[in-house]
Formats: sequence, C-alpha cells, structure tokens
Amino acid sequence: MALALRCLRPLPSLLLRSSFAGAGGLPRAPGGCPAPLLEGCRQCVQQMLLSRQLATKKAKGKGQSQAKVNISAALVEDIINLEETNEDMQAVIEALKEDFSRNLSVRTSPGALDHITVVTKDGKFPLNQLGQILQKSPQLMIVNMTSFPESTAAAAKAIRESGMNLNPEVDGTVIRVPVPKVTREHRESLAKLAKQFTNKSKEALRKVRSKSITQVKKSKNKVSEDTIWLLEKQIQQMADEAATEMDKLLAAKTKELLG
Repeated sequence: MALALRCLRPLPSLLLRSSFAGAGGLPRAPGGCPAPLLEGCRQCVQQMLLSRQLATKKAKGKGQSQAKVNISAALVEDIINLEETNEDMQAVIEALKEDFSRNLSVRTSPGALDHITVVTKDGKFPLNQLGQILQKSPQLMIVNMTSFPESTAAAAKAIRESGMNLNPEVDGTVIRVPVPKVTREHRESLAKLAKQFTNKSKEALRKVRSKSITQVKKSKNKVSEDTIWLLEKQIQQMADEAATEMDKLLAAKTKELLG
C-alpha cells in the first residue's frame, strides 16, 4: 500500500503540467505494464505522456504548421535541465544587448571606452582599470596611463582595434583619442559592427544548443527514441526563438545607427 501511494503522489502534478492531460481523461496504462495507470510507476506515466504528445505532433497534416513542442521540465528532469538551457540562451541575448549598449553609439563618449579589453602580460583588464578616461573636449578624449605606464601601448592597440573607428595617438603615458565626426561612413561602420556582434552571439547560441542536444543523446540507451526526438525538437525550437530575438535587436540597432 505504501509503495502504491509513493508512485501515485507525483501523478496529479505531472498531469496538470502536461498540455495533453485534459478532456480526454486519463490514458490507459501502456501495454506490458503489470498495473493500472493509477497504481503504475512514475516512469510509465512519463513515457505515456511523452508518447501522446509525440503522436499529437506527428498527426499534423503534411504542409500544415506544427504546434510548438512544450515538454514539462519535470517530465525530463532526469535527462536534461531545460530551464537551465533556456537561461544559458537568454544569457547570450543579454550579452548581445550589453555589447550594443557599450560599443555601438553614434556619439562616442568616455563611457564607451570603459570596457575595452586590454591584453597585458599580467592578463586582460578593462581599460578603465588601467587608465583614467576623460573628455577633454567634444572632439577629444584623453586616457591617462600614469598608473600603469607599461600598458600604454597595449591600451592604444586595444582602442584602435575596438571596432569603434578610433585612431588613438600616444604621447608618453597619455593616449589622445580624437572623436570622429558623425558621418554616414561612421554610421555604416557601426552598423557592420552590430552585425559582427550578432553573428558572434549566434555562434555562442549554437554552442549552447549543441551542448544540450549532446547531453540528451547520452540518454538514448535509457529512454525511448520518441523522447529523444521531442527533446531535440524543443531545444532547437528554443534556439530558433533566441536567434529571432537577436535578429530583432539587430534590426532595431541598425535602424538607430543609420537613422
């Protein structure tokens, strides 16, 4: 009796969280299961719910748009953490937003130089940790490298290669950074840089997707092919949605830059 109650306990939450438990009532126990569903094991319930969802997806007519796969994370928590996968993908999107905000402004300001990465013999550091950045005039910024004079050349190189269309001039431990005029050419250069940032983020997104799918495939000897198929489809769907969000961010930033 106690064993039956333990198996029964997780059933209501699983059914409530699944998109296919509803008007049709409880499904029959799968063939070969020695007990009725309500006395069956959690694994039987999990497999039955996933199989019904798979049948729903495959029942769509050829040429018709398929409904979104939406597996309850609780059903597959022993295979993969879908919430963690989604968080990793969202982190890539947030990083792209930050790149756009820091590096892609028509009007160059001291704040735009803060997080330029400087490679030194002691490691990588943000520019604002090595030098004091000041706006000398609307047409000129100054980076005072007195605190770390040995990193002056590396800082100038980092500014030059930042993709911000800046041409720093070194004078001792002072780096002079002329602010470029807001020309059409400058705007187009920033728009190209936005595209580069987006492509780099999409590459990071693909790595998250590949890592998750590889993790799912490691369970192919423990779960059915249907379960693997559904999970791969959902992970791909999550990646597609994230890529679409990136394209929207790029379109908005491009419109802002080009005017």
